[in-house]
Amino acid sequence: MPHHKKPRRLKVGLALGSGSARGWSHIGVIRELLKLGIKPDIVCGTSIGALVGGAYASGNLDMLEEWVRGMDRMDVVRYLDVTRLGSGGAIKGERLFAYLESQVGKPVIEDLEIPFAAVATKLASGQELWFQEGPLLEAIRASISLPGLFTPIQIDDEWIIDGGLVNPVPVSLCRAMGANIVIAVNLNGDLLNRHFTDDEEAEESPELASLPPLERMAEELKLRTNAFLSELFDSEDDTPGIFDVLAASISIMQDRITRSRMAGEFPDVMLAPRLAQIGLMEYHRADEAIEEGRATVRRALPSFHGLLL
Repeated sequence: MPHHKKPRRLKVGLALGSGSARGWSHIGVIRELLKLGIKPDIVCGTSIGALVGGAYASGNLDMLEEWVRGMDRMDVVRYLDVTRLGSGGAIKGERLFAYLESQVGKPVIEDLEIPFAAVATKLASGQELWFQEGPLLEAIRASISLPGLFTPIQIDDEWIIDGGLVNPVPVSLCRAMGANIVIAVNLNGDLLNRHFTDDEEAEESPELASLPPLERMAEELKLRTNAFLSELFDSEDDTPGIFDVLAASISIMQDRITRSRMAGEFPDVMLAPRLAQIGLMEYHRADEAIEEGRATVRRALPSFHGLLL
């Protein structure tokens, strides 16, 4: 009687791309994939993709989703500790990661139930760096060090910055870790025609108005950093602020790098949430981003047939 081998199960890799506040859409993508019965075997992330991917791989996605859905604009300001501009970035990130450590402890990548890796960049050489072992939060902190915004992190005498500079959507890393099928999430594809506006910045939030006078002054100072720098360096009132220019420049660069790398490292399914309306630092818009992540998967259902469904 002939012996029939059981078909080998294909490993599904999820490559979560960079994109700052738009990255909360990764939560919606993961939720909708799981709803469809698609459970990633390997998760790789760059920048905000490393944060969401690390939360999922460590069993903390519920905690992360509840936290970000509850954030308002003032919460964002409190977590993102502004530092002096000479420190290599405007935000140290110490408060943010102290909070995350208080919630998840100190997980180690190699102990996670789901294989995980994060992408970062060596500042001195531009070399792509893959974190596949060691402290999870340290790997995430290195991966999200967006130039000009988050200060770089020093690891083993090397200064490390955001992985989006070299590999914005880490399809190649998923393949290297053994993924047969790769689902990629690109957050930067629809950003190049985004219109700049100062309307939201000019609006005072109820949370700010309710603070005691001294605390309100301190928070207003942080919120107005962008406007202040724009006044210093911009000659026209209708020109984009300095952080707007930085964000758009990084988006252009990452979009071009992504297109170039995808030519030779194409995924099996590409998801592209439509999130051009969400700004670089608008982390308080999680509800909107998460729902768009879910909707993106639903729109792409035909791409999954024959591969996974």
